[in-house]
Amino acid sequence: MARSASPVTRGRPAGGAADPEESQRHGAATPGLIPKQTITFRCRCKKKQPTRPCLPYTASQACLSQTNRGRAWEERPRGAWVPPGGWVRPSLTARPTAAPSERPVPADVAIRWLLSAAMAAVRALVAKGPCWLRRGPSAPLPARFCSRGPAGAGRPESEAPLTRVRQRDGIRNIVLSNPKKRNALSLAMLKSLQNDILHEAESNDLKVIVISAEGPVFSSGHDLKELTSEQGRDYHAEVFQTCSKVMMLIRNHPVPIIAMVNGLATAAGCQLVASCDIAVASDKASFATPGVNVGLFCSTPAVALGRAVPRKVALEMLFTGEPISAQDALLHGLLSKVVPEPQLQEETMRIAAKIASLSRPVVSLGKATFHKQLPQDLHTAYRLTSQAMVDNLALRDGQEGITAFLQKRRPVWSH
Repeated sequence: MARSASPVTRGRPAGGAADPEESQRHGAATPGLIPKQTITFRCRCKKKQPTRPCLPYTASQACLSQTNRGRAWEERPRGAWVPPGGWVRPSLTARPTAAPSERPVPADVAIRWLLSAAMAAVRALVAKGPCWLRRGPSAPLPARFCSRGPAGAGRPESEAPLTRVRQRDGIRNIVLSNPKKRNALSLAMLKSLQNDILHEAESNDLKVIVISAEGPVFSSGHDLKELTSEQGRDYHAEVFQTCSKVMMLIRNHPVPIIAMVNGLATAAGCQLVASCDIAVASDKASFATPGVNVGLFCSTPAVALGRAVPRKVALEMLFTGEPISAQDALLHGLLSKVVPEPQLQEETMRIAAKIASLSRPVVSLGKATFHKQLPQDLHTAYRLTSQAMVDNLALRDGQEGITAFLQKRRPVWSH
């Protein structure tokens, strides 16, 4: 790097006049701020850019001009004055300006810079939307529970969760939230649903679960893209085994699970409705098992469907694949209740709130006993349920309910 030093003036008083040539070449300096000993360098880069004068430094703080990949740069010593925003290399065509004053930044300006940086950091955190900034009495549960469990693993951070969860007053609402794919029960969706149902299942704060869906389709069943030959037999086995686990989990869960259906439920989606303890649907809902139309008989949906509706009704649905209306589904026992669409959520939440107001231990014992005695013969069923009644009376809430009835007061449940 070529450089040429200007004359060195020794002993010149601060504020003294500079050489006319120096003033014209480097810009006028502020009187009173020129050090007694100054060395001014004139730097060139290897590409022979126009000469740019360096800022004046004291002899003990000389400007170190070097070449970095063909560009000149200046390294200022520790403690040197730095303008707001840092040093910016001027344009090669820009005219040189006078050197800035070598004075410290005012305290109030520095404080304003620090406050601005802190506010920018806070705004960046808020923009990311962490759960702990949004949670309230009815806010979504933590991300690891709602969507970042087994089902959320490996998905991009920006991808929307497949299920959304809210819990309040003992009622957990699980929403299938993939309407673009008609809420298909893909392997990821099944794992997310399984994670949401299992989360703190034994907590006394959980009394009832409601499963609903976004969009005009409750669920279209399995994702057929996962059932092609490219996926392989092992993957197919995992899909159906996971689906069976979810359906069994609904039956064996300690609290009642309600399906709120407003739209079409087909194949495994119909299986999900049939597996729930209670199913409330709007008058626009419909149900079908159309797998036979695409060459895949709905054998696993037939397990839950055949236990919810009469055999001949189930077989007609399985052999033809034709849908049935909500009214027919109610008539055959697939649904608990059908209401107009505007009243669907209100009626479903009314049922859920009633269950949530009761004793959790009593309801849990009753659900387990009901499902346990169903496949038994009459004699065994009565034996099992008689023992369950005795066990119920041994519960604290069992005695509390009877005592409250005799005393003509409201019972106070333990949970």
